[in-house]
Amino acid sequence: MAGEGGSGAAARSGGGRGVVISDNWPGYSLDLFTYPQHYYGDLEYVLIPHGIIVDRTERLAKDIMQDIGDNDIVVLCVLKGGYKFCADLVEHIKNLSRNSERFISMKVDFVRLKSYHNDQSMQDMQIMGGDDLSKLTGKNVLIVEDIVGTGRTMKVLLNNIEKYKPKMIKVASLLVKRTSRPDGYKPDYYGFEIPDLFVVGYALDYNEHFRDLNHICVINDHGKAKYRV
Repeated sequence: MAGEGGSGAAARSGGGRGVVISDNWPGYSLDLFTYPQHYYGDLEYVLIPHGIIVDRTERLAKDIMQDIGDNDIVVLCVLKGGYKFCADLVEHIKNLSRNSERFISMKVDFVRLKSYHNDQSMQDMQIMGGDDLSKLTGKNVLIVEDIVGTGRTMKVLLNNIEKYKPKMIKVASLLVKRTSRPDGYKPDYYGFEIPDLFVVGYALDYNEHFRDLNHICVINDHGKAKYRV
């Protein structure tokens, strides 16, 4: 049974880097929030409500602005799951830039990494889309991702980009997942560190479903079976 928000100790600050959601965090009852009716019966609980995502994203934008303001930045958005976080993050950075002495100029491009089949991470990685990566030579690059697990997917992308010798590469991810195979990789900026759960919502999908869910939720077995391909 999902909690009613009373377990305040379950979420804590990760040393100023991210909000850590503990393994025993029961989440929030679905009854406390609105969500699309076509997903009734497909979810266990709300892990992170939309309002908290928005507030945390705004703080990440402030941190990024403080670190790399006064630079021209190429924002490389990882599709498809990263588009909503990227759009909100870029908008927050633009708002901060408009009201700051430090101006940040951003160009947004998109790349797609294909690594998931159902809820299993596949061994082979495909990098698709985006402008010619050679255009990143000498540029300041901010990669925006929805979720980092083992870090293997991100390392593949970073290795490809580093071949073109950008001036700087930073990575911002909304979520970092604790896994049983940690490789030591953490993005430069991240919103939440979460347990090793398969989560959906806020543009994170399960076989292209749940992208229209505003909250980040844990999918249940019924939902996995219903949308399996």
